[in-house]
Amino acid sequence: MRYRDPGELPEDLQSIHRRAVRIERISVAYWISLIVLLYFVLGSSQAMKAAWVEDILGMFPPVAFLIAARHRTRPPNRLFPFGYHRAITVAYVVSAVALFGLGAFILIDSVEKLISGSHPSIGMVEILDTQVWLGWVMIAALLYGLFPSLILGRLKRPLADKLHDKVLFADAKMNQADWLTAGAAIIGIVGIGFGLWWMDAAAAIVISLDILHDGQKFLRESVGDLMDESPKTPDESKPHPLSDRVRREVAATEWVADAAVALRESGHLITGEVWVVPHRKVDLASACERLSQHLGGLDWRLHAIVVVPLESLDDVPDGLRV
Repeated sequence: MRYRDPGELPEDLQSIHRRAVRIERISVAYWISLIVLLYFVLGSSQAMKAAWVEDILGMFPPVAFLIAARHRTRPPNRLFPFGYHRAITVAYVVSAVALFGLGAFILIDSVEKLISGSHPSIGMVEILDTQVWLGWVMIAALLYGLFPSLILGRLKRPLADKLHDKVLFADAKMNQADWLTAGAAIIGIVGIGFGLWWMDAAAAIVISLDILHDGQKFLRESVGDLMDESPKTPDESKPHPLSDRVRREVAATEWVADAAVALRESGHLITGEVWVVPHRKVDLASACERLSQHLGGLDWRLHAIVVVPLESLDDVPDGLRV
């Protein structure tokens, strides 16, 4: 069996991972500055509060990524015999739960404000001895939260694909979708300025629905990973091509008469079992070891692929057979 060094990533991806860590650290610093800025210009706008909460949520994925990055490489031990690779999956679940839960809270709170007819107001503030409508300050703060997040999202997306990192992918997608939050909040603020009080709550509802959409999607996908769902691409749009490649390689093995494959994701890596029925007499220990090493060498993501010889596959589900 090929058991990868706890470092997980090959040399050519170590530098990419270090770059991802640097970008996520920049993201955390940026989100902190944005959260502080929005806090001081919140006013009574429900849309601004929703945007502020979403920016707080925006810190979860990069923080979770950084924490997972420190733990995933720890070697296996008696307590965790399979290592800490799934620290990334745990981070994914934490981010998804936070996103979904707070999205639901904002939706309920905004609907309540809309039904009760709450009329928010935006007053004037003094800046450099000049009276300025606070709404303009709010809009400026929202624009500060728009363009850097779009840039960060574009930087993270290709790194997530190369590293097969779903937390990084979810973070990139949230960053790139922040234009909707900023746009909805700006519309709500402008609506208040024109006396259309209901536009503020409506904008907050739009923001909450966007948060809920991402939250339920990421939650469903992360729970699937915890339940050993078959590997998928980082964007979860289709099965990972390595699954079919492993099946083809096993089917093409000369001494294998019948086989079944079960793969799952473990953080960055793909692990699993291969059950084989030999069609002729071979040194099974040596043959299984060679097959395991061959499969593990197909791609850096394939890790600890266990090859198990069986007399028959009668007890193996048909869907797993090659």
